[in-house]
Amino acid sequence: MNRRAARPPARSARILGLAAFLALSLIATGCAAKAATSGKSAPNPASKSLGKSQLTTLPAPPAFPEVLAAPPAGSLYHGVFPGGKTGEEDDVTPAATDAYEKASGHKVAWVYFSNNWHKSTAFPAATCQWIAQRGSIPYIRLMLRSNIEPGSAETTFTLDRIIKGEFDPQLRAWARGAARWGRPLMAEYGPEVNGDWFPWNGSYNGAEKTNGFGDPKKADGPERFVAAYRHIIDVMRQEKAFNVSWVYHVDVYGSPDEPWNNMAAYYPGDSYIDWMALSAYGAQDSLDEGAQSFRGLVDAGYPVLAKVSSTKPIIVAEMGTDVRNTLTSPAAWTKTALTDMFAKRWPRIVGFCWWNERWANSEDASEDSDMRVQDSASVSKAFRDVLGANGSRVIERPATVKSSLAK
Repeated sequence: MNRRAARPPARSARILGLAAFLALSLIATGCAAKAATSGKSAPNPASKSLGKSQLTTLPAPPAFPEVLAAPPAGSLYHGVFPGGKTGEEDDVTPAATDAYEKASGHKVAWVYFSNNWHKSTAFPAATCQWIAQRGSIPYIRLMLRSNIEPGSAETTFTLDRIIKGEFDPQLRAWARGAARWGRPLMAEYGPEVNGDWFPWNGSYNGAEKTNGFGDPKKADGPERFVAAYRHIIDVMRQEKAFNVSWVYHVDVYGSPDEPWNNMAAYYPGDSYIDWMALSAYGAQDSLDEGAQSFRGLVDAGYPVLAKVSSTKPIIVAEMGTDVRNTLTSPAAWTKTALTDMFAKRWPRIVGFCWWNERWANSEDASEDSDMRVQDSASVSKAFRDVLGANGSRVIERPATVKSSLAK
């Protein structure tokens, strides 16, 4: 039994701890109905923390839509989820990004964050703007969910309702916002879809049954996800949001560990997806004794994902380890992970993104989880040593190309 199936993954454990400790799920549920239909933008936490010294004047968006290009051969994009304060992964700030960049010794090509539809269905233009002003690309987790509680079925933004077009007005407004913003960005619907900690997993949408949806030879759960993701992308393209690069994101291990819950079953297809992504985590808290090496995790997941599409570039969209773990060496885990990627152990991996967050699991602060590089001198040194040794192969500023979809 793999540890991902035996206990909640890092993000699920974090959400469960925060829900109990801060009662976030009650707050989210209380405002879900109003926020889901209002389309109003949530307050932007960056508005007060972005100093004038950090601002650059953005040129006008390109007249012809551009998208993220693969980095030069042998190099890697460097990205980050910089963490927030609420645990809902949508309150990223320039200050948090600064702290990570200082600790790692390098700037980032993209900033990863959630767009939670239980709060707002609006395109997150304000967050995208400050990210672009730093010279980075926004990487948006399009989270169509009514709360942050893990391991339960969705009640509002269900796959069936998405497929039927019930949220097309909101999706079209989001797409028009992205198109008006005009600059390259990355987006994914249904991160870690093969994990049952999220409601878009097949477990909650028909699972292995084959007589309730679509092709009778395919499992209904994954097939519904494919149809929903395709519908989302179709709507976005109809609204000419050709500046969006779409990511298909899975975990290295599936849960449940069943034949129908495989990476290939959820894939929307090469004509819809631009990038593929993995999540791979080490120790998830300070006392986690069951952590796997990054090498072991990616050795397990990479070859499976690589077979899903033979042409799409692959990134590690989420990685991290608890920097205070006393039963492993966080610095060694990090150094080996980065070294293996730059050594091209997995040739099609062209970028990585560190999950740089600290969160509470209980009222006892000693039980907190902490993956923030700035909180460990040894992990910070591991970053600086490996990234420094690879110099120009660390791509801090994204390359772009004209979108092939725009006419």
